[in-house]
Amino acid sequence: MAKIIAGIGTSHIPTVGAVIDNDQMHGEYWDPFIAGIKPAREWMEKTKPDVCLIVYNDHASAFSLKHISTFGIGVAQEYQPADEGYGPRQVPVCNGNSDLSWHIAESLVLDEFDMTISNEMPVDHGLTVPLTIMYDQPKEWPCQVIPLYVNVVQYPQPTGNRCYNLGKAIRKAVESYPEDITVAIFGTGGLSHQLQGERAGLINEEYDKQWLEKLVNDPLSVKDISHTEYLRETGSEGIEAIMWLVMRGAMDDEVNEVHRFTHAPVSNTNYGLTIIENKK
Repeated sequence: MAKIIAGIGTSHIPTVGAVIDNDQMHGEYWDPFIAGIKPAREWMEKTKPDVCLIVYNDHASAFSLKHISTFGIGVAQEYQPADEGYGPRQVPVCNGNSDLSWHIAESLVLDEFDMTISNEMPVDHGLTVPLTIMYDQPKEWPCQVIPLYVNVVQYPQPTGNRCYNLGKAIRKAVESYPEDITVAIFGTGGLSHQLQGERAGLINEEYDKQWLEKLVNDPLSVKDISHTEYLRETGSEGIEAIMWLVMRGAMDDEVNEVHRFTHAPVSNTNYGLTIIENKK
């Protein structure tokens, strides 16, 4: 039986990928960030999940506003890095697990989640930066990848509660798969940041700190936070945090937190990272 062995929440800041790709992650600005993600990489090297199911949002790389899907899943055998306007990142191709992907897709649809199913799509920094944060710069990613994308760009976005329940349905799907496969589920995006308008550059560290504490230890208290509150407290892009609720919903109510790290600013964002495991 397949099993979800951990949940990982991480920001997917594009600058992080660019800096690592160009060997510029050193010096006073980046030293605290390097120190904060090092335990996560050590944990990943020790744990070695077979599959990373990464919940992320596409940034107009594979999709556009012509057609908007609330939830979607990739079922391909591989996913190429997307060209986001300056050429594809020089990172490995993501190898998929088509059989497990189709199994999850079928289970989610039968559980009444209307999933868009993608047989081919490039993946942008929303997915590849989290892999870089956890694995650094390998010649090949040491895991298979299943992309699951969420609309957090165009209103109306799904509610946090809907995302949380999607996580529960994902866990059910994974645990009904007959092969012995270990899965780490990522929730990506956030924390507080805004990229445009009068509040561009907004960072709300105190709100993020309280939200992350509740996400880990009292998830029911954050799953019903409104879109309006996210926008007011964490900026227009802070609503990406609802994708962390997909990850949290796939875990037990009570978890052990292996590692937590936050740091601001990283680019113009409050960077956040958590790794959780079920207590059982």
